[in-house]
Amino acid sequence: MFSNDVKLKKNEVTWFSYVAQLGSVLLEDVSRRTPASSHSPHEPPPRSRSARRMKSPHSLRLSLLLLLPHIHLGQSDFAPYFYDNGPSSTSGNMALFSIAEDTPVGAQVYTLNGTDPEGDSVRYGLTFEKGSKEYFRVEPKSGRVTLISELDREVEDEIAVLVSITDGRNKVVEKGRVFVTDANDEKPEFLNLPFIVSVPEDTEAGSSIFKVQAVDKDLGSGGSVTYFLQTTPNTKFTIDGHSGVLRIKPGEYLDYETSKTHFVTVVAKDGGGKYNGKHQVMTSSATITINVLDAQDSPPTFVGTPYFGYVYEVSVPGSEIFTVFAKDGDQGNPNPIQYSIFNGSDGSFSINSSSGCITLTTYPIQLKNELYELQVKASEVGPENQLLDYTITMVTIRVVDLNNHPPTFYGENGPQNRFELTMYEHPPEGEILRGLKITVNDSDQGANAKFRLRLVGPGRVLRVVPQTVLNEAQVTIIVENSTAIDYEKYTFLSFKLLAVEIDTPERFSATADIIIHLLDTNDNTPKFSTDFYIARIPENSPGGSNVVSVTATDPDSGLWGDVKYSIYGSGADLFLIHPTSGIIYTQPWATLDAEVKSKYNFYVKAEDTEGKYSLAEVFVTVLDLNDHPPEFDENFLEKTMIIGAPVKVEAVDDDAEEPNNVIEYSIMKADPENVFDINTSTGEIKLKPFIKSMEIVQNITRQKDCKWSVVVQARDRGSPSFTTTAVVKIDITEANPLSGPMAAFLMQSRDNPLKALGMVAGVISVMVMVTVLISTAMYMRNTKSNRIAPARRIIRRKRREQQQWNFKTPFGQPDSPDKVVADDVESNTANRNKNNNSSWPKPPPPTAPVLPPPPLANLRVTERQRSAVPTISGSLTSRSCSRTSSQKSLTSKDTEDRPSQSKEGNVSSALVSELKKKLEQKIIEANQGYYYY
Repeated sequence: MFSNDVKLKKNEVTWFSYVAQLGSVLLEDVSRRTPASSHSPHEPPPRSRSARRMKSPHSLRLSLLLLLPHIHLGQSDFAPYFYDNGPSSTSGNMALFSIAEDTPVGAQVYTLNGTDPEGDSVRYGLTFEKGSKEYFRVEPKSGRVTLISELDREVEDEIAVLVSITDGRNKVVEKGRVFVTDANDEKPEFLNLPFIVSVPEDTEAGSSIFKVQAVDKDLGSGGSVTYFLQTTPNTKFTIDGHSGVLRIKPGEYLDYETSKTHFVTVVAKDGGGKYNGKHQVMTSSATITINVLDAQDSPPTFVGTPYFGYVYEVSVPGSEIFTVFAKDGDQGNPNPIQYSIFNGSDGSFSINSSSGCITLTTYPIQLKNELYELQVKASEVGPENQLLDYTITMVTIRVVDLNNHPPTFYGENGPQNRFELTMYEHPPEGEILRGLKITVNDSDQGANAKFRLRLVGPGRVLRVVPQTVLNEAQVTIIVENSTAIDYEKYTFLSFKLLAVEIDTPERFSATADIIIHLLDTNDNTPKFSTDFYIARIPENSPGGSNVVSVTATDPDSGLWGDVKYSIYGSGADLFLIHPTSGIIYTQPWATLDAEVKSKYNFYVKAEDTEGKYSLAEVFVTVLDLNDHPPEFDENFLEKTMIIGAPVKVEAVDDDAEEPNNVIEYSIMKADPENVFDINTSTGEIKLKPFIKSMEIVQNITRQKDCKWSVVVQARDRGSPSFTTTAVVKIDITEANPLSGPMAAFLMQSRDNPLKALGMVAGVISVMVMVTVLISTAMYMRNTKSNRIAPARRIIRRKRREQQQWNFKTPFGQPDSPDKVVADDVESNTANRNKNNNSSWPKPPPPTAPVLPPPPLANLRVTERQRSAVPTISGSLTSRSCSRTSSQKSLTSKDTEDRPSQSKEGNVSSALVSELKKKLEQKIIEANQGYYYY
């Protein structure tokens, strides 16, 4: 092999030095190829077979001498070569490369790898022999080999490829073989299908009856096959898992008479193997059809047992009574049957040995018993006419009366097959139809005279009693469903009365027709075609105009079906109804006006001759007509318009409905012209957009008063349409210098002073409420910060007339005649006189205090007394009823924990003066703290 270290660039050294270097390299290469040497991991792999030369120093020298002329003539050019990395490698020349058959198409499976001695880039190629399928494709530059066709080892297990490498000048082609390894992708396949086997039914248990065989084309464990049966609970077979031999299970036997064919499903399973990287076990199944062959192992069997025969009064000797039939239990190869009477005939009966027909041998009058039980024997006849297995059965023969009389219906005058009755509809349920006199009779005896009665006709309307008769009975018909007997549905009802024998083979029967004619009753109420009627009539319709026609029907016949109409209700004053036709029309004097009332509702009544009736409701809508023109409040209006703000005119249309009361506004005439626009829907009049100031207005009018007139027309949308006009005098003024929402509101409210007054009153109310809230908060704060201790003593004095105290407080408000507040909230409640049944009116809510100016004293904030100042409270309450005197109570905190008691008397004047003085002092101090806190 040549290393890249020995490459020489053109014109870099002389050819003599190049030869010397080449020789040294060749000698080193020979030393490396000696058996004692080994490849270094850093050396390139050995060259392919086509490149292995120069095995001795002598051959190297000879090659060197041969190369010298070439080197002397020009630079040498060596062919590229593949690396041979062995069969286990995925890189090299694909020699002895192996690939699994389940490799997916498109996968990279190998990399061609080689080099060029001169270091030139190489390109790879991969082809196949002519006529061979192409399985791989190579990327020329990288040498990556990709699978392009699906592999199948069972079809082709070895692929010949031609790989090539070229440096652009020299091309080396090598032939390699790629081996396809097996994957478990084939199912076992059964041979010699279908599987059909015939087995005698007397085959012994455990016997081998069949052998199945299946093959799997896979190799290894994937090609081994084992067998098993898809068993059912009653299976009679088993199979050897390795040999495939099918046997009868031990303890099981085949029976042709029970089952003639068995179907067994055998499954062939391979040993499993890898497929697409996963372990896979594949199976196949086949059905084995086992036909059981019959053997002579079953006795004869009688068919159609039990057997019954009858001897009738008209029978004669030789009459056939009954025929028995038996067959060989072995159906595959049956033997002929021979019949005989084994016991019980008493000489009165005989049997045909071949056909099994039993005949009478004497007259019925000579029979001694009414019931005979014959034992009949059926024997198999062998090939040599010997009697083999046999079976005995019982034949019961009864001597009976001959059934030769059918049931017959009778009326009052003898046999009769038609009965008629006339009755009213809807008879009570359970009522007997006594007008029908029916008798039924059967002249036979015993079971021949037993029969059943049945009534056929409209379901569950009538029923017959009795339902079962022996010999003779009186027939009774009872009403079961009264509703179904309706004259309006049927004028007559038709039934058939059947009598059918029950226990006789002849099943004789008789029929009779029952016709019921119905008479009508007044059982129906008149019924309107609908529960309510909706009508529409234009207003101003003349009196007597038709509104709507109502219809009611009564299905009863005659006078009962005549209907009379009437009308009533709070809304029926303007309407009448024809008593027979049901046409509703307006009163002759009635005038309908949609603007007065547009909706009427009332009831109509339909009544038959006996007073049965029903009701329906009528809804009448009066349709509005355009009979009112629009109207302005005044024909001459005066408005004041601020430039930029509209003025509004409004007309009213008294019509009840749209579009008759929808008004459109327009300007008919204006002075000056073309200065106003009007909103056709709202009637708002505004100046043209170009009029933005009083200068423009004065330029148009040339007058100082700026009063313009407009003729406005109001037109409704009715048909025909009505119009009304009004003259509007508009005084044009410029906007008030005031700005803001309040100014705009006041300007817009000039025409509606009540609205502006209401707004002002609302604002003032809000301000008063805010002031009250602030005053209350300040008052509560001052009260809590200026509490004083209660009085130390209470002086009781003689009861006298109540006097009022007026304390002047620094708040600028008169003292309340009700209370002098000087105590905490808890003591106020306790000091009230419980005997007082009335109280003074509540004082008005406090307003914001008028505080004095801050004092100029050298009072610093840090020197303020922050502690609570003791206060004294007193309360004045009044009492009503017969007493005119009042009482006043003073309590201290020492008495808070004691029960509250009523205390009467007045406080002395001295104590009151002291309280007033202290209270004023504390209020002043609180105000000072308000400013300096």
